[in-house]
Amino acid sequence: MKYRLSFLCLLSFVPFFSQAQQAELNAAEIRQGLAGLNVTGSVLYIAAHPDDENTRLLAYLAKERKVRTGYLSLTRGDGGQNLIGTEQGELLGLIRTQELLAARRMDGAEQFFTRANDFGFSKNSAESFKIWNKEQILSDVVWVIRKFQPDVIITRFPEDARAGHGHHAASAILAREAFTAAADPKRFPEQLKYVKIWQAKRIVWNTFNFGSTNTTADDQLKVDVGVFNPLLGKSYGEIAAESRSNHKSQGFGSPKQRGAAIEFFSPVGGQAAKTDLFDGINLNLDRNPATERAQLMLNEINAGYDPSDPSKSINALLQLKEEVKNLSFKHQQLDELILACAGIWIETTVAEPSYAINDSIPVTVNAISRVRKYFPVRISLEELSSGYTQELIPDHMVSQNLKISARQLGLTQPYWLEKKHPIGSYIIDSLANLGLPEAPAPRAGVFRVIFGNQYIDVTRPLVYKHTDPVKGELYQPLVVAPPVTATMTEHSFVFTNNSPKTITVQLKSFKAGAKGILQPSVPAGWKVSPEKIDFNLLNKVEEQNMEFVVTPAGQVNEGQFSLSLKVDGETYQKGLKVIGYDHIPVQTLFPLAEARVERVDLKFAGKKIGYIAGAGDLIPESLTQIGYQVTRLSEKQVINGDLSGYDAIITGVRLYNINEQIGLMQPKLMNYVKNGGVLLVQYNVNSPLKITDIGPYPFQLTRDRVTEEDAKVNFLAPSHPSLNFPNKITAKDFDGWIQERGLYFATGIDSHYTPVLQMNDTGESASNGSLLVADYGKGKFVYTSLAFFRELPAGVPGAYRLFVNLISKSTSQ
Repeated sequence: MKYRLSFLCLLSFVPFFSQAQQAELNAAEIRQGLAGLNVTGSVLYIAAHPDDENTRLLAYLAKERKVRTGYLSLTRGDGGQNLIGTEQGELLGLIRTQELLAARRMDGAEQFFTRANDFGFSKNSAESFKIWNKEQILSDVVWVIRKFQPDVIITRFPEDARAGHGHHAASAILAREAFTAAADPKRFPEQLKYVKIWQAKRIVWNTFNFGSTNTTADDQLKVDVGVFNPLLGKSYGEIAAESRSNHKSQGFGSPKQRGAAIEFFSPVGGQAAKTDLFDGINLNLDRNPATERAQLMLNEINAGYDPSDPSKSINALLQLKEEVKNLSFKHQQLDELILACAGIWIETTVAEPSYAINDSIPVTVNAISRVRKYFPVRISLEELSSGYTQELIPDHMVSQNLKISARQLGLTQPYWLEKKHPIGSYIIDSLANLGLPEAPAPRAGVFRVIFGNQYIDVTRPLVYKHTDPVKGELYQPLVVAPPVTATMTEHSFVFTNNSPKTITVQLKSFKAGAKGILQPSVPAGWKVSPEKIDFNLLNKVEEQNMEFVVTPAGQVNEGQFSLSLKVDGETYQKGLKVIGYDHIPVQTLFPLAEARVERVDLKFAGKKIGYIAGAGDLIPESLTQIGYQVTRLSEKQVINGDLSGYDAIITGVRLYNINEQIGLMQPKLMNYVKNGGVLLVQYNVNSPLKITDIGPYPFQLTRDRVTEEDAKVNFLAPSHPSLNFPNKITAKDFDGWIQERGLYFATGIDSHYTPVLQMNDTGESASNGSLLVADYGKGKFVYTSLAFFRELPAGVPGAYRLFVNLISKSTSQ
């Protein structure tokens, strides 16, 4: 038998191994896949955020029931907290997107999104829909349903307050409405140019029992998903733990569970199920017409499969491929199994990790066949444009070199971040991308593996492959970049009064000999010097720092400091951001080269700050840029060092939740306050806490929060120094806050504390627990649940003024 691998046109797209490097299936996984060819049917799980999904159930459905399984997360989790770094907002959403994809690679499900932006905690679905634009996000859910065509839809949450989050409840409402709308040709008819209407058999709610909420009941449909899979050597509880532990930014490392695990389901719509999720749904091949012969062939293939030599199944699989070519079938999975049985490996690598948009990119195509020697295999790699053909001998790697234009590929960055967007949703112009977890990776082309008169088309992403002396062989996505990027150190710059500030811009070249002009723009009336800078970056990936002195002036207090680069007759306005963590691929994006600038009336008292890192925030950077001297303190420095030289010490968010040494540090911190220091503790979640006594006097933490960022703030102690020294705080200082006022407010507050502020969301009782201040000995202790970790990096002027007051000590204290 003769196999031939043909190199086809450069820009064709076939979604096979679309984003990851080729996965090599072992004999047991091939066996698992062959059994899955017997099964039809699909199920779509719908919830609000990354990590909302029931990974144990997804793994069970995908690997035990072997139905096509998908998870639709309405958002990318942009509004959450980050336990592994300082990324917030869109950057955190990018991390959590990749964590979801890593989870799906383990549990076997597919991943989808809507364009909804996670704007932070929401207390009810009405608030969520107000910000999201309900009809738009509903259309996205309908689009995914019509494309995926699930037989069963499962929601994670109920539609009411038991969901625990407005986004959660909203996801259930949207799922139920989309269940009906997807089958209605009058709803979102513009989609029907590309997809057909679809009616799922049923929609159910996967009820739960966690925290203090138990929504399960004995009369609900029950499924044991804790089954052990001997081919994989794991139970679905074990697979689920591996999957869920990819959500590292959320601290969701999970123990492996073994043994029975019952999931409960309550009907929401459609035909109710009595004994199984797929009651009344034929999951066999004969669900589709003319599959009787295919079923018999597949039975023989499964019966004759030899795990010691999967290549023995190739001929029969090719015959099956011919039989089902015009039928509804798992064609992609069949092709994958044929290639796996034949031991086909194809990769397309580039010599460098990045190229400029105008470059010609050299590509190396590597291909190998690894069937047994006695199996008659002839593979040839043919580049159609030149007619070049090269045969492959089993177990001998062959290579082919070619070049492609970077401009044809375009800039490589997350498609949903290409445009500025409002708070509620991303702007996505292309229906081709809508719903996808990420844009298709750049490719060198489509490869055709020909078996006699049959063929399989596959694609491979362009990747940079290198060897790390510790980690071994590593792959990372190809980066196509502007010729030069201009990146600022901060997202926002705060100017105290009319004092000038030097803004440093890092230029980075992605091509050799990049010459051009860097030109800044400032708000009307402000001044910038110099007005432009000529640059000449001789080498690729060369970096140079340029400085501009910006001086506030005139009547405008805020605006944008933006940059443009003129290179080779073209204008670019892109910065550079690279996110690298070991558990996800390197993420590179090119945000607009701009930053917010804000003039603030700001006075200071004391400048030397000690900072103890918590879960990760940008408070040190924010304080440094307004003139504070910030020292990052290690546990040893706190426990063994002299803290008396600091005007104030600040603890990072959630320090008391994550730091195992806080019990040893706390006495030293309390002594520091007692002897005259100022200690500001930022918010912590109420459970688990490493120690319960966070302050010198008792208080407890709740899950209460104020999510309306424009909620009215009342001054409980208007004459308190925290509202008067060194800056006079007024109601105006609470204008322009983002995402929320605060979270995990205090209660059970000892009388030694002064509750300074009072606030509440619409229709709720007022809370006094957002800001507590107490004199202790000669010093001052502050506990604040206010979201300073969001407000300061965003350049909110009033948040700066209040924060400076909290870390200052007046002579009256």
